[in-house]
Amino acid sequence: MLQSKFKISLLALAMGFFLTGCGLDGDDGAIGETGSQGPQGDPGADGGDGEDGQDGQDGQDGEDASTGVVLSLVARASLGAQGSADSVQYHKETKTIYATNSSNNSIALITAGSITSTELTNPTSSINMGVSSINLPATAGTVALGSVTSIAISNNLLAVAVPAATSTDNGFILFYNGLDNSAPAFLDSVEVGAMPKSIAFSPDGGKLVVANEGAPNGDYSIDPEGSLSVIDILANDEPEETAEMVTFASLNGTEADLAAQGMHFPNPNGMTINGNVITTTVAQDLEPEFVSATNKKAYITLQENNGLAILDLEDLSVEVMGLGSKSWSGLNFDGQANAAVSFDKYEGLNGVYMPDAVANYEWKGATFLVTANEGQAREYYFDVADEAACTAANGQAYDAVKGCLAYSDKVSLGELSAEAGSALETLQMDGRLNDLSVTSVLGDADGNDEYESAYSYGARSFTIWDQNGLVVFDSGEELERITASVHGAQFNNAEAVNEGDASSASKGPEPDAITVGTIGDRTYAFIGSETMGGIFVYDVTNPFDAFFADYVINRDLTEGSTVNDVIGDLAPESIIFVNAEDSATDEALIVVGNQISGSVSVYQVTPN
Repeated sequence: MLQSKFKISLLALAMGFFLTGCGLDGDDGAIGETGSQGPQGDPGADGGDGEDGQDGQDGQDGEDASTGVVLSLVARASLGAQGSADSVQYHKETKTIYATNSSNNSIALITAGSITSTELTNPTSSINMGVSSINLPATAGTVALGSVTSIAISNNLLAVAVPAATSTDNGFILFYNGLDNSAPAFLDSVEVGAMPKSIAFSPDGGKLVVANEGAPNGDYSIDPEGSLSVIDILANDEPEETAEMVTFASLNGTEADLAAQGMHFPNPNGMTINGNVITTTVAQDLEPEFVSATNKKAYITLQENNGLAILDLEDLSVEVMGLGSKSWSGLNFDGQANAAVSFDKYEGLNGVYMPDAVANYEWKGATFLVTANEGQAREYYFDVADEAACTAANGQAYDAVKGCLAYSDKVSLGELSAEAGSALETLQMDGRLNDLSVTSVLGDADGNDEYESAYSYGARSFTIWDQNGLVVFDSGEELERITASVHGAQFNNAEAVNEGDASSASKGPEPDAITVGTIGDRTYAFIGSETMGGIFVYDVTNPFDAFFADYVINRDLTEGSTVNDVIGDLAPESIIFVNAEDSATDEALIVVGNQISGSVSVYQVTPN
């Protein structure tokens, strides 16, 4: 900063002293009295005009500051079936979107090279991208295959996760090459663990990480271990023929310690179901859900267990950490399906994070994770002849469509036996939350079968975590408050039919899908709400100062309409970010796979 220094000259008035008798040899004379002031002189002539100063140079124009982003829907495609588009990927060289289609066990190829920046005029029904498909094989070797669950792309290699037809058997990863010619060709299959659920390549393409859920069969008579698989990818995009397996067997016997750290273990251990005494280990109970990878580590959500696994990709060591819960006592919460916005704060009510999707990004050289905290109860059914057979098999309940319920930890808050004088007793006396879905496994701290508090499924938020598993930022109540402000009583809608407030007594907005992307010098998180169908955008550049940036939804909310009424994009299950340099519009994109509507939507993300 420049400083200007000014010198001010002051005209001093001289006072004359008249000295009398001032001889050299004589004494000084006395000082006389001061004379009166003389008359003021005439003013002097005006000075001449000074020279004009030189004009200063114009400053350079400043760059426009980015104050956020604007999302606009520019493209859609339909796979023609509900329950598809669970997983989407993007091949940048050919500008092709790949999407799973579990309805016919195929992979859809969607041409995205002619997308423009023009917004769709009839967004809930417009289709402007062509779709072709490749059918997946029915077997891998001699093993019959089930339906595709996830895909991943690196360079010109496509990986496809497919469980075995008998889900408790080991599944497979199918590899395809030739993507650069828009003609994927089957390359090889590699056996992995039971029920491969999510897959991700490391950014350098050197490894594929597989989260094998390992869920039990309907009556818990077979319960494979959850596991992780790592497949090395050679320099020529050739996968190794054998996957390296990582198990959680070393954690067996540590359930109490892990629960104390914030993990969750709902299971029927010790119960007799359909004639079998159930014995469940920690390794069997852990069910890896979703994976996100860097070149050094992979981060895997353990959704039903409310945990996170961190896999070192160099030595294949793994650690797990519990994520704990959040209190709703200081936040607005709507737990009533009463066709109205009914926010209040409740002592004794907590939310268990239970994240589904996870993504990662860096700040200050450190890795941070973002999670979509959906929540998930366990419910397993098996076939029986009738209700009497279900009762005889020691089932918890009978449903004419689903069959006999072997085990579930989900109950209504009003069903819990409250300890006298507890916060839960107060909640039950209030009555407004008695229909809220909560877990029966948490809330009884002293183990006397009486509950002091209640724990609902999910945190109705997205969270930023540091590498120590500590919360850096949580969106708190914001997702629910934003949709209530925008949609009124239509918020917390059902995922397949327009029924406002229908999910308030369950998991609320149910954040499910999440990804991150960088535009300029800002990093954004994009979060999909499964029940509402909308996409939230947050600026997460500084994880300690994250803030809301935008919200979009492509859904006609006319009450009573169903998925068959063409009401738009329903239940975003996966989101990917496409950089501007890889996009046909020269602007960044997000691609959203919408499970219930079976549609793929593309939003342009433009700096504001």
